[in-house]
Amino acid sequence: MHVARVYIDSWHDTYAGILPSRLLCAMTARGQTARWRAAIRARGRESVFVAECGKHGVIGMTSFGPTRDGALGYDGEIYTLYVDPSFYGRGSGRALMQGAFAALRRKGHSSCIIWAHAKNQVRFFYEAISGRLVAERTAQMMGDAVPENGFGWHSLALTERSRAH
Repeated sequence: MHVARVYIDSWHDTYAGILPSRLLCAMTARGQTARWRAAIRARGRESVFVAECGKHGVIGMTSFGPTRDGALGYDGEIYTLYVDPSFYGRGSGRALMQGAFAALRRKGHSSCIIWAHAKNQVRFFYEAISGRLVAERTAQMMGDAVPENGFGWHSLALTERSRAH
């Protein structure tokens, strides 16, 4: 399954040197294929969208649904957002976010949060499309403490922030 490949390749590209290598090495194509196949087939609380590009097939993926923790005042959540590293900067991430936001609106949600590892440079992407740093937390992954930043949107709309010249 191509979703699993994008997920694993993105983790290896993004988190090398940030997360323990044993965690990254534990991700297998078989395990991730089963995980994403089950999520897509379940059609439950988690929805999955993909971005495709002609002969390359799936080049990005996102999963989203109701927030897992409403304490911060957001009712929707992007659980995952990954793009094949070969396709960074081409608009796939933005298109996936727009699609997820539209689907969340259709399901009655009005706001959204996404959590990212605190050392993940994706923060600049989220900030460029109007996400605001709204929270910090520490999650556990295979027994390791992982610092995360939460980026929030109080309305389900992406706007480009103007850059100072």
